[in-house]
Amino acid sequence: MEPNIFLKDFPVRYHELDSCGNLRVATLLNYLQDTAGMHAALLGVSLADLQKLGLTWVLSRIHLLVERYPRAGETVTLRTWPATRQGLFTCREFELCDRHGACVARATTSWAVMNVTTRRPVRLEGNLPPYPLVPQRSIDDDFAPLPPFPVAATTEMGFRVLRSDLDMNHHVNNTIYAGWALEAVPDAVAAGSLTELEIAFRAEVRHGDSIMSRCAVTDTGPATCCLHQIASRRDGKELARLRTRWNK
Repeated sequence: MEPNIFLKDFPVRYHELDSCGNLRVATLLNYLQDTAGMHAALLGVSLADLQKLGLTWVLSRIHLLVERYPRAGETVTLRTWPATRQGLFTCREFELCDRHGACVARATTSWAVMNVTTRRPVRLEGNLPPYPLVPQRSIDDDFAPLPPFPVAATTEMGFRVLRSDLDMNHHVNNTIYAGWALEAVPDAVAAGSLTELEIAFRAEVRHGDSIMSRCAVTDTGPATCCLHQIASRRDGKELARLRTRWNK
């Protein structure tokens, strides 16, 4: 095993399952967040380390591919490593494996470091200490912009930001955006299985804000594709774009 790859086992518990008995997507995203934080602490670039410098981590992009959802009683192993570090962004990779070593899900993520006072990203060089990279991507994605949301939505749903939605940066945790988007998916689509999720975070959301989650079904072939938009109900500002694919 590559020494610079961090491993963490997760026993799948019943309260982490959806109505079909599969691991919830939000729980899987929490697994990614937990292991990223644990590995960052070992590398000396944890959230606490950055806060001492007046900085913090912010997640820019997520791309998740799921082959199979684990179920209760399984123990899965999540492997993670930083793969690239250039300019304003660093990519961190993930592979979720079952007890036989088969990869059941993969993800790539892009992170930036933000100055907590100016709320602006800073260059990694000169602000973060060096740490080892494993130059291997779990998903070959250059994080091109996701398509803009179409004029008309298939479905939409409103939400108000709760205290329980916030993370240590005092803005909405990344898993909450995914939950908002998936709740707005039409029932006929959501009856299938989510196989791919992409998120582009565009602005912070804070406690008390009201948002609108919009979904547009754009392709109903063998795999259904949806575009999503999370927008402020106050001024219409786009807060996140998402794209999902579903097997029927």
